[in-house]
Amino acid sequence: MTAQRTSVARAGLAGFLYAAATTLGKPFIEMLLTRRRARGREDPDRLDERRGRTNVARPEGPLVWVHAASIGEALSVLRLIEGLLARYPALNVLVTTGTVTSARLLAERLPPRALHQFVPVDRPTWVRHFLDHWHPDLAMWVESELWPNLVFATQARNVPMVLLNARMSARSFARWRRMPGLGARLMRGFSLVMAQDEVEAERLRALGAPTVTTPGNLKFAAGPLPFEERSLRALRNMTGNRPTWVASSTHEGEEEIAAYVHKRLADQVPGLLTIIVPRHPQRGAAIAAKLRGLGFTVARREADEPVTDRIGIYVADTLGELGLFYRAASVAFIGGSLIPHGGQNILEPARLGCAVLHGPHMENFRAIVEEMSGRGAVNEVADAEELVKALSRLLTDQSLREEVAATARALATAKDSILANVLGQLEPLMASIAVRARGRAPRQPSPRAAQPHEDA
Repeated sequence: MTAQRTSVARAGLAGFLYAAATTLGKPFIEMLLTRRRARGREDPDRLDERRGRTNVARPEGPLVWVHAASIGEALSVLRLIEGLLARYPALNVLVTTGTVTSARLLAERLPPRALHQFVPVDRPTWVRHFLDHWHPDLAMWVESELWPNLVFATQARNVPMVLLNARMSARSFARWRRMPGLGARLMRGFSLVMAQDEVEAERLRALGAPTVTTPGNLKFAAGPLPFEERSLRALRNMTGNRPTWVASSTHEGEEEIAAYVHKRLADQVPGLLTIIVPRHPQRGAAIAAKLRGLGFTVARREADEPVTDRIGIYVADTLGELGLFYRAASVAFIGGSLIPHGGQNILEPARLGCAVLHGPHMENFRAIVEEMSGRGAVNEVADAEELVKALSRLLTDQSLREEVAATARALATAKDSILANVLGQLEPLMASIAVRARGRAPRQPSPRAAQPHEDA
């Protein structure tokens, strides 16, 4: 047997074993969902969506399905979704994600003719329920979250698939290289792969993606984060002219670092206000309690606690207000980067005029960081002590701060043409789905839809 045949056989076996494991593992998966619901990581009122069931009717006409793992990926394609809906008046868009926070945010920000559902857990039966109900005419996967059963089932129904803003880290690439047949089988299902840059493109081609282009990173075309003018006025009335920095999208362990930095700089920068925006707002009460136990004066936004002159740290534990806090601060530190999490989006604060700092763990935003840091638009700090020094320089040197912020803003807002490039590359597929939609028989009520708890 040739090496190619061996690889194909292994891919088939790996896919079969994965499908079998996820089928037989139903009791464990149900237990996991129950545990996640108890921890607030699943919406109890919408748990059936994770089983591929829904009470929401499929809209008539062509339907594009966009899958994004969480908030960051979903936000990166909001303008693309708006562009598609503007170009194609008969189109509807289904967006799936896997997190409660992304669902809440999308409920506020999705435009008309777009709706949200939770992505089904990757069991063959639940995947079938999902696809039977929604019958997408085109599927778009964002960045790198590929669920094998869901990909293969969509492939099997001859639904065209696109991988948008695709990335493949060196670690993920090495892992997929150990399973070349399975990786190639996944990649072959995509009619088009749009990579973030040429480094990602080469990795995806090596895995077997047949058509890979590099229109640019959609995060550059995402537009500024929204805010409420009334909320910004109220916040500025509370904070006055106090020097303010924000530690955004922080993860466990980084809040204590931000507090340590605040303590080190409080005497050097009189009136200093530190805003901490946790990545998961439900951690806000615990963060505030811990910092108060360490002797800091803390106010919580979710508890509607005012920021008086005696407050040093403001825990901004609300959802969807990051645009507000970036506008209120002059310097932003990006969380998820002092711990090995992969970082968060540095373009969001840069667009809003912040000087930007980040830690060493920015793997998920490698290309953006390389481009921005190469122009002096962002600065990396290795640890808490370097963060103290870098923040001190920026807060005490207005000319330096404004220069760095202006460079960052110019780079972050210079690539709006990327959106037009992506929309242009999607045009042939969008034309084909109109034909697909016309050829589909009128939908009849599914007998499964009347039995939301039936399962195999």
